[in-house]
Amino acid sequence: MALASMAIASSNPLYSSLTLPTSRGRGGGSSTRRRRTHCLKITGSSLAGGSALFQAAHHTVDTYIKSGMVIGLGSGQASDMAIQYIGLQLGAGALKDIVGIPMSIACASEAAKAGIPLGHYEYCSQIDFAFDDADIIEEGTLISVIGRTRNQGEKSIIQEKSILNAANKLVFMITENQYKSGPDGSIPVLVNSLNWMQAAEEIDDLFLGDAEVWRRPSIGIAGPKGGDFPLVTKEGHNVLDVIFTSPILSLNEVSKSLDEVDGVIDHGIISKFPCTVVIASESGLSVVDNLPKNAVKEP
Repeated sequence: MALASMAIASSNPLYSSLTLPTSRGRGGGSSTRRRRTHCLKITGSSLAGGSALFQAAHHTVDTYIKSGMVIGLGSGQASDMAIQYIGLQLGAGALKDIVGIPMSIACASEAAKAGIPLGHYEYCSQIDFAFDDADIIEEGTLISVIGRTRNQGEKSIIQEKSILNAANKLVFMITENQYKSGPDGSIPVLVNSLNWMQAAEEIDDLFLGDAEVWRRPSIGIAGPKGGDFPLVTKEGHNVLDVIFTSPILSLNEVSKSLDEVDGVIDHGIISKFPCTVVIASESGLSVVDNLPKNAVKEP
């Protein structure tokens, strides 16, 4: 749904169409294709009480979720609020026949407490809509990073990305400091546990001088080798945290480079089209999407 067609409860929403430049990629110096994004501002005066993330969660549910949908349920503070609100809407009869597909054990528990009927994700399952928190989103491209801070084996980046990619529509809910050009910080990478060191060395060579590569521990202090108790995911993989010490010029180029490394199973970078981001700030909400301006509007 293009933002120009969205019905927003606001006394005076500010709408602007922006073309945001993308950065040049690492290594080869190739540039990612320019993508037009649309931004809708919902001012603070038009928001009822509650925190900005609370409002982002309610806006997401009210705008995108309809009765009869199969919904991918994300994890994180905003996603938990959205799950609770869906439960209230179901209880009040405003929503009916909703089926939730949880991305983690934690959100499955939240959804069960909220009274949301749950289903199981299978390959090629139909998912009408999905929402999730993101650790960071690259301005202009809307490429996101997930899985940075989750250190428990119950969380699966593979499962989370599968559900997000399978959804017909996707919304990320974030705060304004998580939406930036030239993001930095870590990117989680799943690798085969048997030859993790070989993969780590190759990744280290790829980003030499720009990033450090540490194996994530299940307990204790993180380090290059992950200590005596490295984290093993439920699929049996280790997690390498590729920690960038300088701004990342292009998440798309980083993703391509990681995909070519022997032993890499998956990583926390996700590029989804179409994608919408609801950005929460003290002044209100900004809603950004990457749909073409002339996209066909839905009834």
